[in-house]
Amino acid sequence: MDLKHIQESFKMIRYNLKTLVGFEFFFKLLTLLFFTPLFVHLFDIIMKVRGFPYLTLENIIPFFLHPYTIILLIILLTLIAIYTLFDITTIIVILDCSYQEKKVNIINAIRISLEKCRNIFYFKNIGFSLLILFLLPFFNVGVSTSFFSEIMLPEFIQEYIHKNQVLVFFSILLCLFFILLFLRLLYAIHYYVLENTSFHVARKKSHILGHKHHIKDLITLFVIQLTLLIFFIFYIALGLFLIIKIQDILGNVLLKSILTTILFGFVAISFLIFTILSAPISYAGISSLYYVRKKELGEEGNHISIIMNEKNTKTNKFLKRIFIGITIISLGIGSVFTYGVYKGKYNIDIEYTREIEITAHRGASSLYPENTMVAFLGAKNLGADVIELDVQQTKDKEIIIIHDKNLKRTTGFDRNVWEVTKEERQNLDAGSFFKNEFSGEKIPLLEEVLVWAKENDMKLNIELKPTGKEENFEFSVIDIIKRVDYMDKVVLASQVYQVLENIKNIDKTIKTVYVASLFYGDIHAFPCADDFSLETSTITKGLVNRIHEEGKQIYAWTINTKENLEKAIELNVDNIITDDVELAKKTIIINRKSNLIYEYVKWIETHF
Repeated sequence: MDLKHIQESFKMIRYNLKTLVGFEFFFKLLTLLFFTPLFVHLFDIIMKVRGFPYLTLENIIPFFLHPYTIILLIILLTLIAIYTLFDITTIIVILDCSYQEKKVNIINAIRISLEKCRNIFYFKNIGFSLLILFLLPFFNVGVSTSFFSEIMLPEFIQEYIHKNQVLVFFSILLCLFFILLFLRLLYAIHYYVLENTSFHVARKKSHILGHKHHIKDLITLFVIQLTLLIFFIFYIALGLFLIIKIQDILGNVLLKSILTTILFGFVAISFLIFTILSAPISYAGISSLYYVRKKELGEEGNHISIIMNEKNTKTNKFLKRIFIGITIISLGIGSVFTYGVYKGKYNIDIEYTREIEITAHRGASSLYPENTMVAFLGAKNLGADVIELDVQQTKDKEIIIIHDKNLKRTTGFDRNVWEVTKEERQNLDAGSFFKNEFSGEKIPLLEEVLVWAKENDMKLNIELKPTGKEENFEFSVIDIIKRVDYMDKVVLASQVYQVLENIKNIDKTIKTVYVASLFYGDIHAFPCADDFSLETSTITKGLVNRIHEEGKQIYAWTINTKENLEKAIELNVDNIITDDVELAKKTIIINRKSNLIYEYVKWIETHF
C-alpha cells in the first residue's frame, strides 16, 4: 500500500475544505429536516394507495408483490438514487477541483453537479441507481448519503445462519461476490461524473482501471477509513484529557460545571465534524486511486472545467436563491418540530425513564433446554422478571409448552404437535437434545407451569402459536389461567392478530401483546393489542415514542449480543426478551451508569 494515496486524499480534502464542509452540512441538514420526512411520507402514501394501514409479516408479501406497489416503489427508489447521486457527484466535483488546485464555491459545485445528474434519467444509466442504493451502503462508502445504511438482518436470522454451515458458506460466497462487484465498479461513478460516460462504458472502464489492483485498492480504502477513525478517537481523547486536567487544577465547582458543559459540546461538535467528513474522505480515497491508475494506464484525465459566462452567472444567482429558500424552509420545518416538542407532541426524552424488564426467552434457554421446567427455574434463579413460553394444543386438546409445530428438533420424535396425545407427550425426552445431563426432562403442561409461577410469583408471557388444527384454542388457554387464578401476572401474545381479537372477544380484561418480526405503519390499526413485541432490528426511536404516547409498552426480541442490548436500552424499550438473562442484566446495569463520555473519562483517568 502506497502512503501517497492517503496523503493525496487528505490534500484534496484540505484544499477545498470550506466548500466540502459547507456543502455536506447543508446536505445533511436538508436530508434531516426535509428529504427524509418527504421520502417517508411518500412511502406512507404508497401504503395508503394500496389500502395498507400497517405492514407486518402477515401482509408484507402481498403488499410488495402487487404490480402497483412495485411501480410506485421503483419511482420512490429512483428519487432516492437521484438525491444520493447528487451528493456523491458534488463531492467528486469539489475533489476534482482540489486535484487541479482550483478553488470552487458551493454554488458552482452544485450547478455543475446538477448538470451531471441529468443523465441519470436515461435508461442506459439505470445501473448507477442500483450501485448507489445497494452496493455502496454495503461497504459504507458514502454511508452518510444512503437511506439504507442502517438496514441489517434481524438477529434471529443472523443466529439461524450462523448455526447452519451451508448458509454460512453461501453467505461468505455472497460477500465475496459483493466485494468483487464493488471493486469492479469502484471507479464507475468517477467515469460518469468526469467523462460523462454511460453505465455500461463506466463499468467496463472501471474494471480495466482497477484490474490487478483490487486487493491493494481495498486495503488502501480501509486504511484511509481507519486513519480517520483513529484520528477522531485521538482528537476527542486529547480534548477530554486536557479538560479533566484543567478541572483538577482549578478545583472550583462553578468552573468545573462550566468545563463539563464545554466537554459535552466538544464531543457533540467533534462527532458532527466526523459525520460531515466521512463521505468526502471515502471519495477522496477513491479519487486519489482513480487519478493514479489513469496515469499508470496512460489515459488522459478529464477534469471539471469552471468557466463563468453570463448564462452560468444567472444560473448561480438562481441556485443561490434556491439555496437560501431551502435553508429557510428547513429551518421553518425544524422550528415547527421544536414547537411540537414544547407542546408535548413529540417525545425526545434521552433519559431511561422506564424500568426495563428482562424476559427469559423460552426460559433461560442459553443454559437449559428451552420450554422446560428446568429452564423456567433457571430463569427465576438468574433474576429474570418475566418468562416467555410457547403453547400449542395436542390431539386430545391438552395445552402444552413447545415452540415448534413438529416435535423432532427438541424430542427426536418426528410427529406434529396436533398428532400427539397426552400419553405420548409424557414419554418424550425434551432435554437430551440440549445436553445429556438434562435427559428425561419432559414437555410441561401449561397448567403445571402456571401453578409453579403462582407459587414463585413469576410473571409469564404466553405466546399462542396456532397451527390451524386446534379447537377453541384461545378459550382453552384462558380457561386454564382462570382456573389457576393467575390473570394478573400473565400476558397473552401471538404473531397472528386474529388470535388477539379472539382473546379480547372472550375477555377484554386480559392483557395482549402483538408479536411481529417486522412492523411499519399505524399502531391504531391494532386495537386488540395492548402492547407490541417486535424484532429488535425493526425498532426505531420514533416507533417507541409513538407506542409510549399511546400508553402502551414495547418488547424487543430476541436479543443475545451486547451491541443489540445496548441499542435496545438506548431506544428506551420496556422489555428485553433474551436467551441470555445474565448478559442482559449486566448490560442494563452498566448502561444506566455509563455513557460515551463516562467511558472516555474513565479510560483517561485510569491511564493518566
